[in-house]
Formats: sequence, C-alpha cells, structure tokens
Amino acid sequence: MEPSDPSSTSAIPHVEKFIAKERFKEDIASSAPVKISWLGATFAKRFANKVEDDGGGASLQSYVLSATSSDNEILAKLGQGHESRLADIWCALQQQPNGSGGSLEISSKPNVFYVRDIAGELGAVDVLWGGVGWEIGASPVSDKPRWPAGTRVFFR
Repeated sequence: MEPSDPSSTSAIPHVEKFIAKERFKEDIASSAPVKISWLGATFAKRFANKVEDDGGGASLQSYVLSATSSDNEILAKLGQGHESRLADIWCALQQQPNGSGGSLEISSKPNVFYVRDIAGELGAVDVLWGGVGWEIGASPVSDKPRWPAGTRVFFR
C-alpha cells in the first residue's frame, strides 16, 4: 500500500447518535443531502439498522493499493485502529455529495472502509461513484484477492 498523495483526512464532527437508515437512502434528487443511486442488499441487511453512539472526533486517513489485495492482506498491513464507522463514511460522502473531487476516489476504483455491522462482525463497505450517485455495497471480510490496484482504503 502506498500513502495517498496528498494525505487525505476528514474531520468527523461530534454527533450524539448516528442512525444509518436515516442517512443511507437511495435518492438522486437534486435536494438529496448525498446522491445515492444504489444500496446493496448486503449493506441493507448488515448495516442499515445500525445505530452508532458518539465515537468522538476522529480523522480518516487513506492509502491507495499498489497491487490487487484481499481484505485480510489489507487489514494485516493496517494493524490496530483500522476500523471506521458508518458516521465516518457519511461524513466523507457529505464532502462530495454530487461526486465532485475530494478525498473519495470518483473514478471506477472503489473506496473501502472496514466497519462492524449490527452483529458486531467486521465487514468491508465499498463506496463507488456511479455517475449519477454513490453506489454503496458491503461484503464479508475475506482472504480472496478482490480489490484492484488503485483502490482507496480509509481508516481512522
């Protein structure tokens, strides 16, 4: 993994409770706070009903993968402190609600966050700009190489 250049961080504001289903909704209207064109079934099942308590202020860092990698390879390189929260993802999306430039990659490469689901299991949440809105998917952590070089990985 190579550090992204420049180093990208996002300030995470203080929130009492973050209720995922109030934020993550398919909506590409011009009035949408964040244009989301697709929510995957696995994301809906594992993360939509999650409520996060205030996690305190944090900043996100990101790395760009230099080679195709599996979740397990990425997590081993990140070590402790790799987990993000859904609130972190939402904050990043709010900075680029219409797919404009910023810390999230807006090409065909995914942005990956590792987040605990409603059952407390770690999952990979991937966010991709689809042209008219963000596409948000999720999958179990695996040792299968599936994230291509150029994928941006975010962590706290």
